[in-house]
Order: sequence, then structure tokens, then C-alpha cells
Amino acid sequence: MIYQNVVSAVVRALAAETINSAGGCSVEPRVQAGKLKGEISGKDAALLADSIVHRLLHAQLSPRHWNALVAKYSTHKGRKVDSIGRLVAIVTTPAPKRFTQQAVLVWAVPQQTKGIQRKVPQFKAPEPRENEREGQWDWRNKAAAAAAERANKHARAVAEVKPGEMIVLAESNYDMTNWDSQGLTERTYQRWNRAIKGALEAMVNEALVEAQHMLEAIGVLFGEAA
Repeated sequence: MIYQNVVSAVVRALAAETINSAGGCSVEPRVQAGKLKGEISGKDAALLADSIVHRLLHAQLSPRHWNALVAKYSTHKGRKVDSIGRLVAIVTTPAPKRFTQQAVLVWAVPQQTKGIQRKVPQFKAPEPRENEREGQWDWRNKAAAAAAERANKHARAVAEVKPGEMIVLAESNYDMTNWDSQGLTERTYQRWNRAIKGALEAMVNEALVEAQHMLEAIGVLFGEAA
């Protein structure tokens, strides 16, 4: 299997894990069984190569570089979410944690077109009942507010999941004013966001350079093979 470039190799290798997960088992035993019968070819051979590259990169790249590639390129929901969380923990930024979490998340899950974007229904608690005596309806008002919040939380969670295990975020996730409650200037938020994205892209570029060296060494990149 010869890859056109390092990005193509990384994308295919990460996609191989998603394909394996969808199939319910690892591709390698199935392909190896076919090889013993002289049947390995075509898609099976390509998928085996992708799986081997996946294993190589996972084993040889540093955790930060591996997580940067998974967060940016993987379509495996569980792996992507895990890597996003790990990147949040290592990004150096003056931004508060909530802002950093959202900045990394929307970097890893870019905004979709309006035709794909999901709207999240917003539930409002009923108007609070007025107390005729002190504390009479406080418990009921609090319960109604809590129920509305639970419904909104569930709606947001549902909006983040797309069939096929891909992540689709609600529009509100891309509004930086929702990432922090301090009410700072947009200029500050933009500066924080640019710095976080810059750090993440730098990690991806470093990871791709390392991956290219590994793949060139085993002769599976187009230029090297030629």
C-alpha cells in the first residue's frame, strides 16, 4: 500500500479503527486468515496496511502528537472525545478551563453548514408560583427549574451525536460568548481562541512531520516509493 502523502496515510489509518469497530472485531485476524488461503487482495489488503500504519503511529508518536492527530482527523467518536479531553489538559493558555474546553472542542469539530447543523430545543421552566406565605412554593419552583435544566442538558447531548458516530455540535457551541461567564471583551476571547488554535495546529504539524519520517522509513509514501 502506497499513500499519496502523510495526511492521506493518517486519515486512512485512523479511519481503519472506525471500520474495525463497526465490523465488531479487528480486521487483522480476518485478513490474515484470508492470506493463508491466498485470498488477500484489494480492500482487505489496503485495510490491513491502514491498520498496520495505525499501530505504528500509535506506538511511536508521543501522546501529545497522537492525540492531536486523533482529535483533528479521527471519525471514531470515543477516541476523538478522549483525545480532545487530553489536549485540554496540556494546552498552555491564560483562558479559564471552560473556555479552553470549548475552544479545543470546536477546533476538533469544525462548524458544519447550515443544512447539517442541528438546532437544539430550549425548554423554559413555567413561571414561578408566588408565595402566599414564606417558602410556600419554593420547592416546587426549584424542582421546575431543575427539570427544565435537565431537559436542556439532554437536548444538547442529543444534538452532539450524529448517526455513524460522528459528532455534530449545536450552533451555540460556536458562540464564544457562551464559553465564559466573566463578560470580558470580544477582543480578549478572540486572542485566547487564536492562541489555543495556534498551539493545537502546531502540535498537528509536528505530529505530521514525525509521522512522515516514520512512513518514509518503511517506504509507504508515494515520493519515497518512486
